[in-house]
Amino acid sequence: MQILLNGETKEISGQISLQALVENLELKEGRIAIELNQFVVKRKDWYSVILQDGDRLEVVHFVGGG
Repeated sequence: MQILLNGETKEISGQISLQALVENLELKEGRIAIELNQFVVKRKDWYSVILQDGDRLEVVHFVGGG
């Protein structure tokens, strides 16, 4: 199946949860927010959200500074 991740097409094999995608991409969970099909997904729901063909994801990284 294909998803759109930050504007780029990405091939995913089989069903995968949002949490598993975060782990596969080696993203630091504490510093990101994820929008799925224009809705922000709460971190507590990442395990139960299963990605579907054609889903559009935006992953935003928070950066600290001063």
